[in-house]
Parts: sequence; structure tokens; C-alpha cells
Amino acid sequence: MVLSQGLFYFCAMKKIAVFTSGGDSPGMNACIRAVVRTAIYHNLEVVGIMQGYKGMIEGGENFIELNSRSVGNIIQRGGTILKSSRSKEFMTPEGRKKAYDNLVAHGIEGIVCIGGNGTFTGAEIFFNEFGIPSIGAPGTIDNDLYGTDFTIGFDTAINTAVDAIDKIRDTADSHGRVFLIELMGRHAGFISLAATIAGGAEQVLLPEIVEDHSKVVEFFKGRTNTKKSFSIVIVAEGNIEGGAFKIDELLKKEIPNFDSRVVILGHIQRGGSPTAYDRVLASRLGAGAVEALMRGEKNKMAGLINNKFVLTPFHDAIYMKKDLNPDLVRLVEIFNC
Repeated sequence: MVLSQGLFYFCAMKKIAVFTSGGDSPGMNACIRAVVRTAIYHNLEVVGIMQGYKGMIEGGENFIELNSRSVGNIIQRGGTILKSSRSKEFMTPEGRKKAYDNLVAHGIEGIVCIGGNGTFTGAEIFFNEFGIPSIGAPGTIDNDLYGTDFTIGFDTAINTAVDAIDKIRDTADSHGRVFLIELMGRHAGFISLAATIAGGAEQVLLPEIVEDHSKVVEFFKGRTNTKKSFSIVIVAEGNIEGGAFKIDELLKKEIPNFDSRVVILGHIQRGGSPTAYDRVLASRLGAGAVEALMRGEKNKMAGLINNKFVLTPFHDAIYMKKDLNPDLVRLVEIFNC
């Protein structure tokens, strides 16, 4: 029996692994650090798997022993020291069998996987076939996983977007132009919605809300008598009519003398040093994932809901819909009058 923070855990495990997979997000390193140091605190050995599922299949030098010094001076770093990839081979039974053989060869009894939908889908299939338990930590800037209020990297991505919006606002004001700024979010508008409010943008087009560009056309036609000379429009990349360039093209067809520019932030939103919030979130989820494995939990994602640690089955985290906050959607309408 192992004592931790007043709670007893039954720990039959001796060795666990941690890896990152899919798109990187700021705070992944903070989560790796938390996993390693929590495991060591509980007298578990830890192996880091380089390059996600790809490294799990290839084995060899992709399996590295981690200790407290291995994860020193990484909490402030963006990206992931374990690297990441998307593995088509892991989608095949043959690939997963290779991964299983490598895990067994290294004596690994449980896994903490840091990633998003694809990562957790692979982990669930892997357990059903081979029985190695996994707990997931939600590492994705999109914030689109059910079972947690926020995912690791989301807060940093918003701050990166808002910083860019503030800079673009200066030149928009100087030239009296409209700027259409495209933010990441193929299927989710969480970044765009939050950045619209925090960045003081006038309009936003989101994947979840089926509205065409006519909403923006009406907005600008209705402002002909106002003295404001510039505007910021946020377009989520997954908007139903297309990205910012497409929306700009449509607007110029319907609004005479529409003076505009398009900015696509792209992958800049994934990089950079994580915010304090993302560091704390990643630390809580990484530590909680290890202790969940020790309690015998499996096939679940660690999350925070109302600031309390929770576990959500992988299937629910992946397939249940996470809705935009209607209060934030309403604020956009209120502030743009």
C-alpha cells in the first residue's frame, strides 16, 4: 500500500511509460514532468517513449529511462521533449502487435498518453486487444475533448492569438482597414470564440454555428454611418464556408470598396512557452493520471471540471459533444452593438 496525500492506493505496478502523440501543445512538457516525478514519488520506474506510437512500434532507442533530472528545466518549454508523430502503422493489428511486444520487453505495465482524439482512440483499441491499461491527459490546443473544462495548451493558444490580434489592431487602426484573422480549429471554435472576446474583435465565424458570410455583410453595411474606421473579424479555419481568404473573397463581392487584409496565424498558436495556467493544469493532470493507474483505472481521460479532478471514459471523451459556452456566444452579440 502506498500513502499519498492522505489517500491509500493499491499499487501492483512497477513500471509505467509516458508518451506524447498527435499535434503538440504548450504544456505537454509540464505534463511529462508531472508524470515522471509523481511516478518516482510512488517508487515506480518510468520510461519515456519517443515519437508516440511510431516510437512504440520501432522500439530500440525510442524507449528511454526517465528520472527527476531528465525532466528538469522543461516546465517552461513549449513543444514536447518526447517528440510526436502520427502513425499509420499503429492503425493496423500488425503495428499494434509490434508495439505490444516492445512494451512487454521493457516490462511496462501501464501507460500515460498525452494527446487528443486520435491518441485516445489508439489507446482504447490497444487495451481491448492486449490489456495494457492507459490513462490519458488531454493535450490539444483545440479544447474539444469532452470531460474537461480545459485541455492542455488551450490557454496558451488563446493568449498567443490575442497577442497577435492586439498587434494587428494597431495597423488596422492606422490604415482604417478590416482585418480577417484565421485561427486554428477545424472542428471546434473554442479558440476563436475566446479570442474574439479577449481581443475585442467585432465578428466571428465558428464551425459550430451555421452562419454564412451574410451575417458579416449585414454587420458592415449597418455601420456605414458610424465613425469607426477599422474592424477585426475572426474566422475559425473550420468555418462552414471556408477560411479567411474565402470569406474575404465573398465579402469583397458584396461590399463596395471593401478594404481588407487577411492574416492566418497557423501553427504559431501551437508553440511558445506555456502560460502559468497551462503549467498548473498539466501538472495536476499528469500527477492525477499516474495515481489513477495505481488505483487500477484504465481507458479513461484525466480532466478538471469545476476545478475538480475527474476521469472520463475514452469513448465519452472522444465522441460526446463538447458545446461552446452559450454565455460567451451571447457576449459577442452584446459587445458588437
